[in-house]
Amino acid sequence: MGIDQEVTKAADIIHNQQEVTIISHIDADGISCEAILSEALTRQGITTKSVFVRQLEPLTMHQVPEDGTFKIFTDLGAGQQNLLEERGMDSEKVLIIDHHVSQPCGTGYFQVNCIPHGLLKLSAAGLTYLVARRLDPDNRDLAKIAVIGNVGDMMAREHCGLTGPAREIVDDGVSHGSIVVRPHDLNCYGTSTRPLHVCLSYNDDPFITGISNNVNGARRFLKKIDIPGNDGRRDLIWEGLPFEDRKKIMSALVEQLMANGEPFDRLFCETYLFPDETAGEPLRNAQEFATVLNACGRWARPDIGGAICRGDRSVAYREARKMLTNHRAVIRELLQYILDKGVVEISHLQHIHVGNRFPDTIVGIGAGMALSKLNWQKPILIMCELPEDQTLIKASMRTTERVVSRGIDLQEVASRVSTELGGSGGGHKIAAGAYIPRGSEERFVIRVNELLGEQHSPESPGHC
Repeated sequence: MGIDQEVTKAADIIHNQQEVTIISHIDADGISCEAILSEALTRQGITTKSVFVRQLEPLTMHQVPEDGTFKIFTDLGAGQQNLLEERGMDSEKVLIIDHHVSQPCGTGYFQVNCIPHGLLKLSAAGLTYLVARRLDPDNRDLAKIAVIGNVGDMMAREHCGLTGPAREIVDDGVSHGSIVVRPHDLNCYGTSTRPLHVCLSYNDDPFITGISNNVNGARRFLKKIDIPGNDGRRDLIWEGLPFEDRKKIMSALVEQLMANGEPFDRLFCETYLFPDETAGEPLRNAQEFATVLNACGRWARPDIGGAICRGDRSVAYREARKMLTNHRAVIRELLQYILDKGVVEISHLQHIHVGNRFPDTIVGIGAGMALSKLNWQKPILIMCELPEDQTLIKASMRTTERVVSRGIDLQEVASRVSTELGGSGGGHKIAAGAYIPRGSEERFVIRVNELLGEQHSPESPGHC
């Protein structure tokens, strides 16, 4: 059965339901899934309720209601079907929409999953949107939310833009008028909200000598090419610059990279903007909108993120802005802690244990940020304690596209090693996580390092 057939069958299954419970993940992709699906089902007259879970595991299975409603698992479930089976869930009462590696069990739960079809750059929100569109073509207005989920789950990172079915979803949004595409834009986070010099200093993919991680260096760069930092009243942002100024900056950045013998292809990306959102606000840009959703999820209010996706720009958005501010502050503290304490670097890995100092929901984000300031050629592993279960340790791993191109697959490593130790894990090649028994941290690090060494091959082309 091809992906189109899976989508069609899923839509047919949903169409016949009267009451549905959506069980979704708490990150930007999972929140986007829930928003798309709940909106599409409500439009069909289907009674819907939602449950968000941080991870499907024995500790959280009690959050899935034991009632007669049809259950749809989004952005999770494929790798935890054994838990559904152990719970006694009927295959006729379950649908899984996921983009993680499937771990089959004895019960044949139907799922829409892009991985077996070789579609590795499509998030669960993208799949959920395809199902919603099959339910009703008028659901194309939900393409915007799907793009947020795709971008938030790093589906645009490798090719500096969305590709394949994910890019076709962008086209739906463009046709609807809810998405504007900027091709060959600056590949940098914060282009819709951050002051220009700050935005440039945060650009580390590619790393620009004298500018990346150097706010004052970025200011000097702009002054050198006669680009004003403000309009006399406020700092300028990238999105608001005239085309000629953006072109001038890009040309100068290319020259800077070439002067240092660095490739400049990753300087350019495709940016997705939302014209119905206020300029200068984080909801204006798909990447920054995803950060808002992540903040909501990481601070235990994914429902707020879902409300924002469905259009709430008053109470929910005000709450989200507060969480975003706190989210960024704590991540900065985590990043500084990692840099101050220092990671332990071994042959194929760098790792650190932060104990109970930081929430487990943000260590993965901190790992990704720290990697840009450490040795990017080795994956980073951060471990932390779980306040609600002192018997478990959470491990989060991150790497770069260039390292993935050498054969590294963090999902495989996390899943295999955690299982060996009596835990569980999964994710993607570039980002993965695991739960392992407390006390097994040293063995986990040793085995992860061993498997990374087995996977590693000489650098090969493939990054954009």
